Amino acid sequence: MNLHEYQSKALFAEFGIPVPEGRVVSTPEEATEAAKKLGGELWVVKAQVHAGGRGRAGGIRLARSIEEVTQHAGSLLGERLVTHQSGNKGLPIDKVYVEMGSDIDRELYLSLLVDRAQERVVIVASVAGGMDIEEIAASTPQKILTAAIDPKVGFCVDQARDIGFGLDLGGDQVTELESILVKLVQLVHECDTSLVEINPLIINSEGHLIALDGKISIEDNALFRQKRLEVLRDVAQEDSSEREAREHNLNYVSLDGNIACMVNGAGLAMATMDLIKLHGGEPANFLDVGGGATAKRVIEAFKIILDNANVEAILVNIFGGIVKCDLIAEGIISAVEQVGVRVPVVVRLEGTNVKKGRKLLSESELDITPANDLTDAAKTVIELANGSRAE
Repeated sequence: MNLHEYQSKALFAEFGIPVPEGRVVSTPEEATEAAKKLGGELWVVKAQVHAGGRGRAGGIRLARSIEEVTQHAGSLLGERLVTHQSGNKGLPIDKVYVEMGSDIDRELYLSLLVDRAQERVVIVASVAGGMDIEEIAASTPQKILTAAIDPKVGFCVDQARDIGFGLDLGGDQVTELESILVKLVQLVHECDTSLVEINPLIINSEGHLIALDGKISIEDNALFRQKRLEVLRDVAQEDSSEREAREHNLNYVSLDGNIACMVNGAGLAMATMDLIKLHGGEPANFLDVGGGATAKRVIEAFKIILDNANVEAILVNIFGGIVKCDLIAEGIISAVEQVGVRVPVVVRLEGTNVKKGRKLLSESELDITPANDLTDAAKTVIELANGSRAE
């Protein structure tokens, strides 16, 4: 679950991490009042969306007068912001954050994330703040500093010093960085975050470190113990299909292809998508219906994937272990009949009662094509999708 910048900064402030003063607003009039209360002569009006690249997309604007604050807020609110991370449709701007302007001497990058390969929380830092970390990694990887936190030992002061010296910070600034990192590590563990990012972490004209931006992602599987944070979820920023899938305990991620995938098991789902790509197709989604797939869940899964207008064929790849293949086949047949599927469906079943399941599919008189193995299924669904497009 992602948090907005203003929500992330509220958490930063709660843990004692320095941030500029700001106020979140929903109307131009509220933006005007916020700027007046903040005072000063320079403000920043920031669109609140769950996507990076806001500055380049025009979602972050400087204002040197109250009138400009009002104008910027009015031109952003109610619009959709398209960035390189938002997709072509963009994301709705329902709130803007009015913040006091900062005198910036340097911009740095700082984040803490969960590295599953190392089974560690890893600190990532760079002198190239304000840029996308992916861009830095690709063009100048030598500018990236990392330090893994051993869960048995915890965060060490030496790690902060090494990072501080690598960022070319002075003595007092290294001390400030150490304080910020200690508090960020505490935040990561207490709030069950999978990512905490400050980009940029600035050094202001007085030489102090301040979190000028903030991005926090909360681990979905830990939300049951993060009730106070769960209420911060902004469903308007989420893909509607992904949101609906979550309500039915389905793991769904929308993609840009034309071949929908319905699979039980995350690993099998990834392998299915890889084979589609290998043979020249493009997956339209990742969808894991889980090991205990039922007819009801299969029906809901079909509804969700067919909500994508780009889908031209469906590949169902189910291993019948907990649930037998004949019961899965009955569920697929019921789903195709109830939902009214109008695109070709290829089904690969394997496991308990697989022969019964395949027979049910073959005798269904529906537009369902049984496949003998996964490679055959991938090639068949790609061919049918191409044929559907030609028609």
